[in-house]
Amino acid sequence: MRLIAPSVLSADFLHLEQDILMLNEHADLIHLDVMDGSLVPNISFGFSVIAPIGKIASIPMDAHLMIVNPDKYFGTCADCGVEMVSFHLEAARLAGKEPSEWVERIHSLGMKAGIAINPDVPVEELFPYLKELDYVLIMTVFAGFGGQKFIEESYLRIENVRKEIDRQNAKCLIQIDGGATKANASAIFTAGADILVAGSAVFKDVDPAGAIRALRQA
Repeated sequence: MRLIAPSVLSADFLHLEQDILMLNEHADLIHLDVMDGSLVPNISFGFSVIAPIGKIASIPMDAHLMIVNPDKYFGTCADCGVEMVSFHLEAARLAGKEPSEWVERIHSLGMKAGIAINPDVPVEELFPYLKELDYVLIMTVFAGFGGQKFIEESYLRIENVRKEIDRQNAKCLIQIDGGATKANASAIFTAGADILVAGSAVFKDVDPAGAIRALRQA
């Protein structure tokens, strides 16, 4: 599976409707990076932006909640029409919560659930949850800022998660986020990724629609 999920974080917010309509036509998912300046060192946007996107989105919205206490907003995500929600394993631990409880809550709201981890979290910590998750989000840069360079060690991390998914016969997909380009997309997919989040590689290209096609066909 080769799905491209352009990150709205890199879109032109002065012409956001135009960019979303382009994604409707050419992308597979709309990736929404929600940052609170606490769990990660940056602030992005919230539901005042996501709600209007949901009114014109014709492809699934995928919300990556890089925030503390993300469970407070699962219901709001559902209300906005979000179809996929991921939270950070680190956030669950900070809140003293069992990740499985949050996964169950997301599912109860009719959405697909994912757990995200930063590059310094061993991928083995995802293994107990693979059978209950719809996807895992392996950060290939440190969460918080767009435009970072892909961390080369990520290939092995992706491969190890793919092997464990296959070993468990789980249905979980692998999403990666950070530093994806036309040059490395093929290697990322070959390592075992299913969903490639791309920000700068799409929206900084002179032909964003063409960039999406090139990433998918790499």
